[in-house]
Amino acid sequence: MVKSESTTEEILQDTFLKIWHNRTSIDLDKSFRSYLFRIAENKVYDFFRKATRDKKIRVQLFAAATEEYEHIETMIHRKENALLLQKAIDSLSPQRQQIFRSIKLDNKSYEEVSRQLGISVSTISDHIVKANKTIREFIFTHNDMTIILFCLLFSICK
Repeated sequence: MVKSESTTEEILQDTFLKIWHNRTSIDLDKSFRSYLFRIAENKVYDFFRKATRDKKIRVQLFAAATEEYEHIETMIHRKENALLLQKAIDSLSPQRQQIFRSIKLDNKSYEEVSRQLGISVSTISDHIVKANKTIREFIFTHNDMTIILFCLLFSICK
């Protein structure tokens, strides 16, 4: 039933051990052979139940390990992408950097940044357009698709 000689020997050993432990309570008026086969059958069922449980645990552990690996890999890519994006932003003029960070990274509106810096909304818009172009060119010269996808998330490669 188990198709493994070593497993069969183990089940056989467990069967005889169970008989030995229960030797004082065995009813001699009933068939010993039936009693022996019932114990062996139950041991085989126990083996398959345990194998199923072990398989489920292995699948869960593998899934968790794979998920953690992908999570770490994603985190490393994000850090690398953030570093390259930071270099691209650093290549901008100081005022353009400030405007870009306020709008794209801090999610401020054009009007908020305009009031904060005391310049017109159209000037803010011009700075954002030019910053997007500069960052897009910087990223495309590095030719890394993950960076390009990262930029799309921040809507600077449009």
